[in-house]
Amino acid sequence: MATPLRPKAENPRDFLATDSLLSDEEVMLRDTVRSYVSKEILPEVGAWFDAGTFPYKEVSKTLGDMGLLGMHLEGYGCSGSSAMMYGLACTELEAGDSGLRSFMSVQGSLAMFPIWAYGSEEQKQEWLPRMAAGEAIGCFGLTEPDSGSDPSSMRTNAKQQPNGDWILNGTKMWITNGSIADVAVVWAQTDEGIRGFVVPTDVEGFSAPKIERKVSLRASVTSELIFEDVRLPADAVLPGVASMRGPLSCLNEARFGILFGVVGAARACYESALDYANERVQFGGPISRFQLTQQRLVDFMTAVQQGTLVAYHLGRLKDQGQLGPAQVSFGKRQNTRMAIEVAREARSVLGANGITTEYPVIRHMTNLESVYTYEGTNEIHTLIMGQAITGHSAFS
Repeated sequence: MATPLRPKAENPRDFLATDSLLSDEEVMLRDTVRSYVSKEILPEVGAWFDAGTFPYKEVSKTLGDMGLLGMHLEGYGCSGSSAMMYGLACTELEAGDSGLRSFMSVQGSLAMFPIWAYGSEEQKQEWLPRMAAGEAIGCFGLTEPDSGSDPSSMRTNAKQQPNGDWILNGTKMWITNGSIADVAVVWAQTDEGIRGFVVPTDVEGFSAPKIERKVSLRASVTSELIFEDVRLPADAVLPGVASMRGPLSCLNEARFGILFGVVGAARACYESALDYANERVQFGGPISRFQLTQQRLVDFMTAVQQGTLVAYHLGRLKDQGQLGPAQVSFGKRQNTRMAIEVAREARSVLGANGITTEYPVIRHMTNLESVYTYEGTNEIHTLIMGQAITGHSAFS
């Protein structure tokens, strides 16, 4: 009689063996980014968060050298990686800090993607190779002080002059990378509808004051963009799109990165709570032996594993060309909600130590408050999904 195989011991950090769903190439990429975050980001990011600083020049150059900037695009110095590999990179970067993943997402999905998808050949040649190398930084100007969830009501406008030039006026708000950017992709009302413009940030009439006093995404640069009679040449407009389809397609790319990224933040909170619970001794033993602590840790692990499976499934769908915007909303809504709940509960496992940036949990928790809101609020994604399953729009 054959001896039955003994089951492998469960890995507390990958309980469902989700690594088995990845190819060798995907694991190599994932591990490379994870190693970079472990060695270069985690030892420093708590201090960056405390000080409200971000070493964008060094980070941009490193991410460019690693081929992560615009990695899911092809040509022009971009590595042409799969959507799955892009997602895995987002997961590992956000396990370091949401601001780090935001920097990479804005660069690749919000600034480079519209130039790649809708730009002229001249615009692509001018900007994409330098942005892929981390030598030029981009930002994305859509949200306004009075126009967040309803971007079609934007007030920023561009008027074309008799000689073909454009005059751009308006204000954008909550712009990641704004005051450090070399180029801004700006969306504005025109006589032809909403158009995108490639705006070098050294043009006269452009300013980008940094938003201060944040208690979230402190290791990230957030700015206002102000355009006061900014004169742009005729060829500054993105020729390939003339509607809200342009900015919404960019947001869909960025939301895909978020649904992967927040799994990394949640995983970091779970692992921090697990390690702390095994090390913290109370009443003669580690607090991980208590029933209530074990229940919390199991809940964290289950949530992270479920979020991982959602992300991996949507990543495969995207690589097969079968991922729709409402499915992206599913991932962004569900995984962000999961991550913020894990962070909040994990913080309490660490007790008073959980409120310091010596541990990553409170930093992730406050960062996720921003992620919960940006790139479409929880409510907006709920209504996108509601329309998808009922056929009725709640937006009109």
